[in-house]
Order: sequence, then structure tokens, then C-alpha cells
Amino acid sequence: MIASFDQLVEQAAALLEACRSQQLMIASAESCTGGLIAAMLTGVPGSSDVFERGFVTYSNAAKREMLGVPANLIDVCGAVSPEVARAMASGALAHSRADLSIAVTGVAGPGGGSAEKPVGLVHLAAARRNGPVLHRELRTGDIGRKGVRQASVAEAFTLARALL
Repeated sequence: MIASFDQLVEQAAALLEACRSQQLMIASAESCTGGLIAAMLTGVPGSSDVFERGFVTYSNAAKREMLGVPANLIDVCGAVSPEVARAMASGALAHSRADLSIAVTGVAGPGGGSAEKPVGLVHLAAARRNGPVLHRELRTGDIGRKGVRQASVAEAFTLARALL
């Protein structure tokens, strides 16, 4: 089931409150969601005391330049991979003052998919400064670009909460 806008707002508010209670700042590193995670978090009143910054790294060059994702990692594994998602999450921490990061890279469609990496394949990672980096693979199927993006945001919030 695709999370509705209202459900995403509720999940964003819950994540922000959980971070606030632990005095943690959060950052996002987004590719296929194109800033939707940041938009949902900053759409919650009072988010500025918890949300530190967002990186929209849609191109491979942006992933390298803004987050420090190694070019050879993208070349070998592909931009849509567990390795790149983890590197994005770690890079968001390295290039911010946040304590927690969420990263998303995937194929939202309608084109761009392949047999190996079909539309609806999304890799997510969440990292905690001086702590673990978690990864999840999401396979939504071809549910439409909007659906893939919304499902990715919901899963990103769930993954981030797992680090708290």
C-alpha cells in the first residue's frame, strides 16, 4: 500500500519528535525521491531544530561532489545499489553537522529500469554518526513514479526510526 500524503506527514512528525527527544539532528541524501524526504520533514512546523540539511544528488556527479561517493563505487556497483546508498548516508554525515542521515537511490520510472534493476527497485540507507549504517532494499514494482517515491519516503522514515 502506498502511504498517503497525510500518512507521510505523520511519519515525518514522529521521526522529528524521536530525534528531538534524543537531541539528534537529521540530514537527507536523495536521488530518486528528489528532495521529497526533506520536503516532508520541513513541512512539519518546528522542524528547523531537528532537520539540519538535505542533499538532492540526482546525478552521479552530484553524488560524488556533494557526498563524496567514490566514482569507482558508482562505476562498479551502479548508482542504484546497496553500496552507493550506504556511501550516500555516510557522506551526508561527513558533509553535515547531522547525527543521523537517510539516503535513497532507486529507479522511480516510468523508464530507466532493466531486468537487473527494474522500475520500483530502491536502495535505502540510514546512518548514525559513530554508529551503524543500515540498508534496506525496497521493490515496489512499477506502481508509477509518484507511488515509488512515496513508498520510498515511508520506508526511509521507518529505517531512520530503527536507528533511534
